[in-house]
Amino acid sequence: MLTPKQYKLLLFINKTIKETGCCPSFDEMKDAVGLKSKSGIYALIEALVERNFLRKLPHKARALEVVRLPKLKPSAIIDEEKKRDEALLNAMVEIPLYGKIAAGTPIEAIANENEKVSVPYEMVRGGRFYALTIEGDSMVDIGILDGDTVIIKKTETANNGDIVVALVDNCEATLKQIRKEGTEVVLIPKNEAYEPRRLAASRVKVQGVLSSLFRTYH
Repeated sequence: MLTPKQYKLLLFINKTIKETGCCPSFDEMKDAVGLKSKSGIYALIEALVERNFLRKLPHKARALEVVRLPKLKPSAIIDEEKKRDEALLNAMVEIPLYGKIAAGTPIEAIANENEKVSVPYEMVRGGRFYALTIEGDSMVDIGILDGDTVIIKKTETANNGDIVVALVDNCEATLKQIRKEGTEVVLIPKNEAYEPRRLAASRVKVQGVLSSLFRTYH
């Protein structure tokens, strides 16, 4: 099995050759694996050549060819990646807070890129997200209350039954369950005091799908 530095160097050389068509320089290799001297890089290359992971190409300056890649990662690399993943899962990240959105009567969409909200990384990995503050009570039957902060995953498509941010006539935004019926879209509140709203599909744009929410208790 390769050492962690041998493994990192081999993958870096392979990636650079694939992306640029050229072998990286010794200085680039030093930075990639965290070594201070070219002699250390030379020793790593010699070890990889001896173990038939790299081949030196004759008559070319710093020309190397990747012969094969290892099937297994060094255990130290696996431990390092595990620690990094755990740190990410426990980290907080900032996403834009786009003001208030009605969960009752639609209101004009507010987008202020200067406002941010901190959320756990686990809530927003795997996509682009933004946050909105709920105003109104039309979604209370599924636990979305006035004052809640909802996390929205950006998308322009949604499935029937999804809770979406729907932009109506390019000026009003609302959070509702969506149902598509032919050339129409039905925006459905989750409160018996409100009636569903039926609109031509051309009047409604999906701007995101509900991902999660959090609530602050005072």
